[in-house]
Amino acid sequence: MSRTALNSLILILCCAVLFACAPTGIYHTVQPGQTLYRIARTYKVEESRLASINNIKDPKQLKASQRIFIPGATKKLAVPATVTTSKSSTPRSTRKTTTTAKAQAKPATVKSPTRKTTTATKKSVTTTKPAKGIFVWPAKGKILNKFGKQGQKVYKGIEIDLKKGSTVTAAASGKVIYSGNAIPGYGNLVILEHSDSFFSIYGYNHKNLVEMDDFVGQGEKIALSGLPPNGQSARLHFEIRKGKSAVNPILYLP
Repeated sequence: MSRTALNSLILILCCAVLFACAPTGIYHTVQPGQTLYRIARTYKVEESRLASINNIKDPKQLKASQRIFIPGATKKLAVPATVTTSKSSTPRSTRKTTTTAKAQAKPATVKSPTRKTTTATKKSVTTTKPAKGIFVWPAKGKILNKFGKQGQKVYKGIEIDLKKGSTVTAAASGKVIYSGNAIPGYGNLVILEHSDSFFSIYGYNHKNLVEMDDFVGQGEKIALSGLPPNGQSARLHFEIRKGKSAVNPILYLP
């Protein structure tokens, strides 16, 4: 067995052990009227902890559709809305009058069954695509090696050109399930666990800035870039995995 194949096998085995004992967590999508305080109370997590993990500096600026990582949660819970939205603040009588006026001004139309079927079909197709934008770039630089087969080598992630000592940040909120250099071929390595069975991997680090069981927010510093063990120029090895399967990071980055 070649050294490259052996290193890949060791990484898979180590990741399998880590993933098996990794803690759970989910993403909660903020609905209109929900507050960070009420979300924290519902999931029984400290509000300050949620703010730190999700890099929220001002809880009052929470927006609808924003994704909040809830560590330790295993299922989504119904969070009651506690803030009155601008839509609900409109007097009921005014809304009723406006609706009636619109109904009188425009005759009611019957939706075409064919058109409805087409819309449903488009929606089902869209949901099968990768959730682009869930992750952000861990660092900015030229891509030296793309995902997949490149010549005689197969890359399970991408390699980003960086100066030694450049800041490497978390691509998404999550928990550190590995921080060390025991896996051959990757130097100092950090592995983060995210919700929906996603994991992100950061290799070739000069120095890791996080430890096992740390929770980190998206964009938070986790390492300083370094040199790969084979003596090539400084760079970051970055992977995204869905379960144990490596996926193309580009499909999930903005």
